Amino acid sequence: MKNIYNATNVEVAAQALNDLEENWGGKYLYAIKSWRTNWNELTAFFEFPTEIRRIIYTTNIIENLNGKIRKYTKNKLSFPTDEAVMKSVYLSVNESTKKWTMPIREWGTIYGQFLIILEDRITN
Repeated sequence: MKNIYNATNVEVAAQALNDLEENWGGKYLYAIKSWRTNWNELTAFFEFPTEIRRIIYTTNIIENLNGKIRKYTKNKLSFPTDEAVMKSVYLSVNESTKKWTMPIREWGTIYGQFLIILEDRITN
């Protein structure tokens, strides 16, 4: 999968998907079929410069947040109400965001690219 995300363009990514299918098609046939079915949507990030793409397809932040939410909710076997679940998730997200202090690498360049690409949607 990394070869698809790190490809320089859609054509190289398509070849990486072919290679993935050749190596892992027997074991992950359904996942590869899903990728092929949704190819246009999944490769939309190639419309952006490389620096922006790294932000789009990086899942570490999302996986980390999901882990924090699980940590807060797994100790409870059941919640009395839906509102109680929402409060627990809110508290876990709130606690996690306090630790988000590391700046995005090359943010100045990325912000400049966003200003060009989304000029009608971003104001300084």
